[in-house]
Parts: sequence; C-alpha cells; structure tokens
Amino acid sequence: MRVITIHEPGVVRVSLEASGELEPGCVRVRTLYSGVSAGTELTAYRGTNPYLSRRWDTERRLFVDGHTHAYPLAGWGYQEVGEVVEAAPDVADPPVGALVWGVWGHRAEAVLPAARLVGHILPPNADPITGVFARVGAIALNAVHAADVHLGDQLAIFGQGVIGLLATRLAVLNGARVVAADAIPARLSLAEAYGAAETFDIREGSVAELVRKRVEGADTAIELSGSHAGLHEAIRSVRRGGRVVAAGFYQGEGAGLRLGEEFHHNQVQLVSAQIGGVASWLSHRWDVERLQRTFMDLVHRGEVAVEALISHVMDVEAAPEAFDLLDRHPAEVLQLVFKFGEDA
Repeated sequence: MRVITIHEPGVVRVSLEASGELEPGCVRVRTLYSGVSAGTELTAYRGTNPYLSRRWDTERRLFVDGHTHAYPLAGWGYQEVGEVVEAAPDVADPPVGALVWGVWGHRAEAVLPAARLVGHILPPNADPITGVFARVGAIALNAVHAADVHLGDQLAIFGQGVIGLLATRLAVLNGARVVAADAIPARLSLAEAYGAAETFDIREGSVAELVRKRVEGADTAIELSGSHAGLHEAIRSVRRGGRVVAAGFYQGEGAGLRLGEEFHHNQVQLVSAQIGGVASWLSHRWDVERLQRTFMDLVHRGEVAVEALISHVMDVEAAPEAFDLLDRHPAEVLQLVFKFGEDA
C-alpha cells in the first residue's frame, strides 16, 4: 500500500509498505483523506524539527544529545479519516463500514486498536473530509482553554492559518472580542466570517499599538504564527499582567524576541499550549481525547464551518508537488488534503 515518506530534507516520495496483520482487538481502516498539518510537517520537510537533531528524554522531559527520529520519515501526518473495512472477531465498536477519524499518518490503510476509535465515528450526514480537522481543531481549542477566555475579554490572535482561524471561531463562541492579525488578506476575510470583531494586516503597522488605541491592551493574546517576531508583538499587545499563549511551533533561536522590554516591564504571563497535554489547571476535567470530540461535535452541530478552510485536495501521488507548494508558496495554501483512492 502507498505511504508518503520524507526521505531527507526537501525530498518526498510516495513509497510502498506492507499491510499490517489484523490482530485481536484491532480494526483495519482504509484511508479516504489525510490532512497536512503544515507547521509541524514542514519542520520535518525542512529538517528543522528538534526531534531530528535532539533526543527527547521522556522520563526527564528534556531534549538531550542524540536524535528522536531519523530519515526516512514514513507516514508523518496526524489528521486522517477512513472507513473500517475489517474487524477482528472480538471487536464490535467501531463496526465494519463505519467512517472514523483518528491519527495514523499519510498511508493508505492502518491496523489500529479499536479502543482508539471508540467515539470517533462520523455521523451519517457528515461530509467525510471534515474528519481531518479533529486534531487541528483540538490544538486550537487547547490554546483557547489555555488563554482562560472570559465573556467580554479582548483577545488578539496572531496568525490566521488553519489553527489560528479555528481559534478565532472558538474564542468568539466563548464570548471574546477578537482582533485577528495576519499578512494574508484572504485569511483576514475568513477571520471576519468566523466572527472576528476586527482584523489587522501586520504589514501595515503594529497590532499592539492598534489594540492600545482601542483599549488599554488585550486581556490575552494567542500566538499561532510560529514566528518569534509574532510572539514579541503578542507580548507587546497585552495589558499589564496580561497573558500570552504561545501555541505556535517555534524553530531555532528566538531572533526578534526581546524579553527585556514589554515582557519584563508589563509583567506579562507567558504560557505554552501544545497538543501533548491540556492546561495543567484543567487536567482533572479535560484531556486531549475530550478536546477532539468536543471540537468535532461543534463541527457537526454547524457551529464551526471547516469546509471553507480546505484550499487544496490532491491525489496522494502528488505529495512531492504538494510539499513543494507548501514550502515555497505557503500564502497560497490553507488546508491541504490528500485523497486516497480504492487502489491505494
């Protein structure tokens, strides 16, 4: 079966791998669609991901000498939807024929523990392609939770890619007044459609100065561009004692991040949001599974429209061209989705 493999920085191929053996307690899922998480996957494509040059010590929770992953990287993705085509005799849920969402990478099929897919069945009237948004939606919801948004809060969201746009919509649903910032007009238009009270093109000036003209500063900012300069501007935008949620995947050293300025003088809270876990103060009630299910419930109730975020649906065989497009022309792409056919 086909699997997308990053062989080395800048080199993607569609390879073949053997189908897995169906074991007790497992189901076989044939992939319909697989979404690209551009931020994380481009770090693998470009060779900047810290897992490629440092080893993550899970016990000490430290990066140390060595490496965690090495090329070739097969099936790197984590936004998949497919059909259950076979189930072990001891499995009743999910049933054969069910459409399910989950994480199994850019591959034509996968054998997965059935327990991982319980509660992941798409409703009968759902467009199957919506299933690719479960993980990125959970990332956006996790960031909004970390922001601790209250009704009436002024919130600035930096970066209106897929996750930033979803965070904008979720924050609006949570009662925030959102200022959405980006450099791509089409994304700012989508932010308006998602309920942003105001949008700002970062090429035209300082978001922080705009926010301070309206109010004393944002109560909270969420930074999702993955840019250190964006993180610095997010810090500048919040009022004294305000909170900044750093939810982007920052690469390399922090050029442009000057912590001796507003961060220091305004006593800004800086917290990280990452899908490996939820905010510590919510961990007794929330986990990543609940984030994913909650987001998908919002989609299927019509409160978050994800279809408008899909800019490209490409056949799996076009993976090399797709990653080149994401790398060289990111402004032209929002959510890119790979389509797998019956003969995948």
